[in-house]
Amino acid sequence: MAQLTTTEMALIDGIFGMYSGYVLDFSNDRFAAFFNRDLKIDIYHDRYAMYGTSKGKHFRAFIEIAPNADVVRALTALWEYREAGMLDRGEAENVPNARQRLSNLLIKLGGKPLLADPSAVQPSAPEPKGPNDGVLAALEQEFLAMAAMDEAPQQRGYAFERFLKRWCDVWGLDAHASFRTATEQIDGSFQHEGSTYLVEAKWHTRPVDAASLHGFQGKLLERPDWTRGLYVSYGGFSGQSFEAFTARRLIMMDGADVYHALNRRLDLGEVIRKKVRYHSERRQPFARVTDLFSA
Repeated sequence: MAQLTTTEMALIDGIFGMYSGYVLDFSNDRFAAFFNRDLKIDIYHDRYAMYGTSKGKHFRAFIEIAPNADVVRALTALWEYREAGMLDRGEAENVPNARQRLSNLLIKLGGKPLLADPSAVQPSAPEPKGPNDGVLAALEQEFLAMAAMDEAPQQRGYAFERFLKRWCDVWGLDAHASFRTATEQIDGSFQHEGSTYLVEAKWHTRPVDAASLHGFQGKLLERPDWTRGLYVSYGGFSGQSFEAFTARRLIMMDGADVYHALNRRLDLGEVIRKKVRYHSERRQPFARVTDLFSA
């Protein structure tokens, strides 16, 4: 037997009708046929005449004295009938949050919640962030292939610059290819969180020394304050370079960083973000990707 509160009975009345003597758009005969055909219940049995003879009063008595399982079946079937009629007529729901409130009542009675609204617009799947795995896998293979190149060092350097531009582009960093000014060679640039980053790319097996870092930082300091730098050295950086150089507006990346970022499909923008924060907090421009990102 359903133990429903006054508020819950009022909800049923608001959705289906009951206290007025009417239930939805049913006539007496159709109401009886609905319960007989769909629920195998005799809604006009004398036991449900305790409040009177109208269909609404029979329905009220049924709600109050029938087993919970039968009440759940009846409310669910009536909801489906009501919903189908509203869809056919193009009517909007006029009972606030009716579906969820009736679902909660059905659950209280031991039943299952109502199915999702068939007329609701289903949210579209979120657009995947960043490039797909195939693009990143191709970049990883391109990077590994460069290590086996037989070309002259200058040709490998140009290939490295082109690779870095593609890597930035697939992560939406608006990269520019290498260019020359009247007095300088710049290996590329990209945008990240409101700053313009100049790129210095070195494909050497020997580590970069402090003099090279000073030279690149000089280019940055001659530019506006929002200009930063990314120094990418395939062969890494010498220990002496860290002792003899104080990085101000640049961060550093070596070949191992590039490989691990590609192999683990890391967002390049997030790699830059973490390196910048690490440098700001620790005054260390070179933080390894494997230290910044847990496995």
